[in-house]
Amino acid sequence: MPIAMSPSKLSIAIAAILIASGGAAIAQTVPDTENGRYALSPAGDGFLRLDTRTGAVSTCTNSSAGWACYMVPDERAALDAEIGRLQADNDKLKDELAARAPSAKTDEALPKSDLLKKPEPKTEPKVAEGERKIEIPLPSDRDMDRMMSFVERAWRRLIEMANRVQRDVNGGKI
Repeated sequence: MPIAMSPSKLSIAIAAILIASGGAAIAQTVPDTENGRYALSPAGDGFLRLDTRTGAVSTCTNSSAGWACYMVPDERAALDAEIGRLQADNDKLKDELAARAPSAKTDEALPKSDLLKKPEPKTEPKVAEGERKIEIPLPSDRDMDRMMSFVERAWRRLIEMANRVQRDVNGGKI
């Protein structure tokens, strides 16, 4: 059985329904803080959400599908994981090196001469510390001719350049 209402009561009922549904719609568009578990801070077009129990940070934005929160990558966790991996690699390499290296204490005596050291040529007489001789290899005649040819060409170019500059300054007259 339909209920008859006056137009004013009908408009009040419609307004109450719209306000109630509008309030519910507004309540759905704002991220829930779950009784203080999350702390929200405005950031750009949305919010940064901090989970006060775990310390996880998320970015929350409103799109056409509604509010969505995505975890912010935890760089500290990635750095800690990388540090742990490098420490494990370092320990592994140290163990391998220790296995390859001879033990620190040996019963055998070391050789008296260094086997890796090259013997000095015995044909040269020993020279006192203050009388060291320095030998400088001199260029061959062919090398000297090439060098002289180069210097000669460079000198001629320099003279030609100076003559051109002088002509330009004097207006073409020398």
